[in-house]
Amino acid sequence: MTTVGEALIHLLEAHGVDTVFGIPGVHTVELYRGLARSRIRHVTPRHEQGAGFMADGYARASGRPGVAFVITGPGLTNTITAMGQARADSVPMLVISGVNATRTLGKGHGFLHELPDQRGMMEKVALFSQRITEASELPAALARAFSLFATARPGPVHIEIPIDVMALPADGLAAAQVDDASPGAKAADIAEAARLAGAARRPLILAGGGARQAQAPLTRLAERLGAPVIQTANARGLMHRHPLAVPASPSLKAVRKLTAEADLVIAAGTEFGPTDYDMYGDGDFPAPASLIRIDIDAEQIARHPPTIGIQADCGEAIEALLAELDRTAVPVSAWGEARAAAARAEARSGLDPAMQAQIEVVETIRDALPDTIVVGDSTQPIYAANLYYDHDRPAGWFNAATGFGALGYGPAAAIGAAIAVPGAPVVCLTGDGGFQFTLPEIGAALDAEAPVVFVVWNNRGYREIETSMRDVGVEPVGVSPAPPDFGKLADAYGITAEKLSSPRGLREALLRARAANRPYLIEISVE
Repeated sequence: MTTVGEALIHLLEAHGVDTVFGIPGVHTVELYRGLARSRIRHVTPRHEQGAGFMADGYARASGRPGVAFVITGPGLTNTITAMGQARADSVPMLVISGVNATRTLGKGHGFLHELPDQRGMMEKVALFSQRITEASELPAALARAFSLFATARPGPVHIEIPIDVMALPADGLAAAQVDDASPGAKAADIAEAARLAGAARRPLILAGGGARQAQAPLTRLAERLGAPVIQTANARGLMHRHPLAVPASPSLKAVRKLTAEADLVIAAGTEFGPTDYDMYGDGDFPAPASLIRIDIDAEQIARHPPTIGIQADCGEAIEALLAELDRTAVPVSAWGEARAAAARAEARSGLDPAMQAQIEVVETIRDALPDTIVVGDSTQPIYAANLYYDHDRPAGWFNAATGFGALGYGPAAAIGAAIAVPGAPVVCLTGDGGFQFTLPEIGAALDAEAPVVFVVWNNRGYREIETSMRDVGVEPVGVSPAPPDFGKLADAYGITAEKLSSPRGLREALLRARAANRPYLIEISVE
């Protein structure tokens, strides 16, 4: 007999899942029954939040959904923060949990891990939450999740299985068909977009996280129009060192000036979120006079109504637009490269010296370890580089300092990324404060043989928050948690560690870490 738990593993394999992140518990034992005999790798974090962050990093680095197994109640509530981050950044994540026995749900009898309404709670965070009440429901539930990941704006999905259902017979279940056809761009919208592009003399492209997998068509479109390409934080890594690329925050004055001068803006896969477009809260981002929006989500397009809205996958829509432009005589703007160069220079020089120095630290990582996946936490060099930084790998720069902004994201997400892309250099850049949220996950890196280089920016506290307090006349309180001796902690896990008294020497330390090909910790002490 095949149980529901065993069938779940077979179905996940059929959907291409090769890794799950989770911590088993008494309420998920039956979900693990078939795992050891499967092709799926299980990675054990030190906390369920880590499972969610690992699934997030896996998904961002690979482009495939990340999967987490967590227990009923506290296991799932521990994962909610990671699901919130995935929801904010459109990351495909499947969270499969247990729930108490069907007959007990909603009764309030005080069973272990009981919540008043677990699924109702998850519906507020997940794109959808579904309870499996009988074996026959499982294939359709999984197909629904993977169809959503492929055809709509992705995010977290939750499926819960009561502990009495996990062991039910489930013989003969086969994977249901996944609808992987994303919405196709309407020919009339593409034609009108091409007409506007043909009439524009100062076109501009805004690229967001939705364009991360569309580097080739995006580059061709930029070159076809002579349009500078401004990249939000989640688009960094696209068009590295291209003369039309502007790897700078749309919140900066120089970038806003570039936007204000454009007579046509093509926004590809960006939600116009304030952490990218209005991080200083002044409301001064210029509204484009003529705006084409390309987004897979119709609701997202409607939130910032454009001149033309194209609901489609970014890459497919841009390819269609290029084909339409090839049928017309569209001049290449003569202003693009010069304006892009001016915006880059002004954006970087406009940052204060401390931020420029922090950007140089990130550039040292990039140049010492080319084609690295850099996973960031909320720390000063990440904040600075989100304002200006040109990464050299598409989908190789991501962090939690925008959108939901979860501290402690970086270490676990970096482990997920290293597992997703074996052989790629992976660096976690975190602060001493954020690192302490999820520090035990370095043990998970060791278990999983994930050669992540943990670079800890140790300024002994929450310095950004302290600065914010001082800026508004609030006497700083609670911003100086004492950091541990990170080297001793790393040694306790059997991980090599180095401590630098300044960013000088970072390049050589990174090369040593890469040569070690195992988890490695580099602490930078910052005055």
